[in-house]
Amino acid sequence: METVVTGKGTEVKFGPDLPTVIIAERINPTGRKSLAEELKQGKFDIAREDAIKQTEAGAHIIDINVGAVGVDEVEMLPKAVKIVMEVTNQPLCLDSANPEALKSALEVYPYKALINSVNGKEKSLEEVLPMVKKSGSAVICLTMDEDGIPDNVEKRFEIAEKIIKRAESIGIKKEDLVFDCLVMPNSIDSNAGRITLETQRRVAKEFGVSITGGYSNVSFGMPDRNLLNIHFITMGIISGLCAPITDPLIDNLAEAIKAADFLAGRDPYGMNYISFYRK
Repeated sequence: METVVTGKGTEVKFGPDLPTVIIAERINPTGRKSLAEELKQGKFDIAREDAIKQTEAGAHIIDINVGAVGVDEVEMLPKAVKIVMEVTNQPLCLDSANPEALKSALEVYPYKALINSVNGKEKSLEEVLPMVKKSGSAVICLTMDEDGIPDNVEKRFEIAEKIIKRAESIGIKKEDLVFDCLVMPNSIDSNAGRITLETQRRVAKEFGVSITGGYSNVSFGMPDRNLLNIHFITMGIISGLCAPITDPLIDNLAEAIKAADFLAGRDPYGMNYISFYRK
């Protein structure tokens, strides 16, 4: 089963047993005051620069999030999409909790997008899934619902199953569902990383779907976050991870992913690994 998204003349495929792809996370004002302030002023210089740098660093998909206090996402997300499309041909991940912002962004994106996201809440299912069906997009599915983020594998799995059933009931194929089993800070709960890995292993095994996740979240509050992020991503690849949402500018991340793919049997004869070092 393969998930496919597209950009201008570009097609990216990912899924179980395929090489890992990177969803680049930097165009997100959360924790980035300079970007948040620029977006409030209606400017996109940082977003444009981030799109270029992340593409050059090997990002396969560029996530765009403009959600900040004082920013009208319905107006600004499609503008950001247009700006980013000027400087990269990579497929885009349209990232907003506001369905109207997603709708407005889809109207200006002429390719197959990855929508971020839908979850197990009835309101989310009712608002986002029909949009996914109509646009032909793929969608990231969060394993949370009205009760929040479960602290156990079983409940997260049940939410994943619920989303799949609802999506399939309106004709959305499983290959267009990309599951985020929710990475939480390990500094707050020492079992957080383990719960995520166990959940995604079960979801991937039972349903054969693609797996993603905001993998940088695991290191929040800890020193040398990049080291933790790299190790958690390689652990995730062994546990079904197909497309981490992370910062492609992290030193040694690309090498670590190529190595993990090879050792996990997702790079036959190490051809991608060897090609990377030949470059």
